[in-house]
Amino acid sequence: MPQRILVVEDDPNIRQVLKLQLEGAGYDVGAVEDGLKALDEVSRVIPDLMLLDIMMPKMDGYEVCRRLKAKFETSRIPVIMLTAKTTPIEKVEGFECGANDYVTKPYIAKELLARVKAVLQWSRAQREANPLTGLPGNFSIEKEVNDRISSGVPFAFAMCDIDYFKAFNDYYGYHRGDETIKMTASIVLKAIEEKGTGKDFVGHIGGDDFVYITSPGNAEVIGQQITEEFDQRVRFLYNAEDRRKGCLEVKNRRGEMEPFPFMSITIAVVRSDSYVIDHVAKLSDIASELKTYGKSLPGSVVVCERRTEQQKTSVSKTGT
Repeated sequence: MPQRILVVEDDPNIRQVLKLQLEGAGYDVGAVEDGLKALDEVSRVIPDLMLLDIMMPKMDGYEVCRRLKAKFETSRIPVIMLTAKTTPIEKVEGFECGANDYVTKPYIAKELLARVKAVLQWSRAQREANPLTGLPGNFSIEKEVNDRISSGVPFAFAMCDIDYFKAFNDYYGYHRGDETIKMTASIVLKAIEEKGTGKDFVGHIGGDDFVYITSPGNAEVIGQQITEEFDQRVRFLYNAEDRRKGCLEVKNRRGEMEPFPFMSITIAVVRSDSYVIDHVAKLSDIASELKTYGKSLPGSVVVCERRTEQQKTSVSKTGT
């Protein structure tokens, strides 16, 4: 389904041109001529983006933007202001009202479409970012992978999964579980910052699953730092008595007490220079298979399939 854009512009010629240009780029476009009609239209159908003129009869763009941002159900609509005004003070006023970007009239069509695309991508990424860690979610992860595939530059995709997290979460509760998730995110980000290339990516699939994307040569080094720091820090999430025992004893479905090891982390690394990766689903399938193997091994591990599709060699394993 195409993304919906609402154009709010009192000049009928500009309004019509904008509508045609945006529709030509594949968007679903609505158009109204003043601020009051804009608010009425939004009450019926919430757009993915609003192009909002500032100087309009009945209600100017600043006031429309303020009213949108004041209501929860419309506060996340991204707004690009359309204006002939170019002074810093006027732009600041728009940003203070909640605008995301500005396009100055007369505008260049290519620039307008580029700004529209960028704001829509930013908005979608913000909506689906994980609320606990703030890291990009599945949409951004898939886009990043597709961009890497399209570029043809070799990359490594690493899937990280916390082992025995459910037992810990059930035993200690969601608050302590959230601490674990946030700690893991910080460990992954730190490793990427210290060992990465500066062009790397970190995402949060959800729950206790993370991904990072880096160059093939850096993936295992980053993974090794993650496993080492995770093992150093994870023990302090447990109470002193459980640390002394070295495990958790949690009641299973049969009502019996079952021992669970301390949490560890499994990292499955897939290198695009070892496979012909032409789709994100294929990458995910290979990573999931490697992860399953890694979780069968004791402790925190990094597993990396070194073989190519023409070769048969063993799976590499590093860990603590």
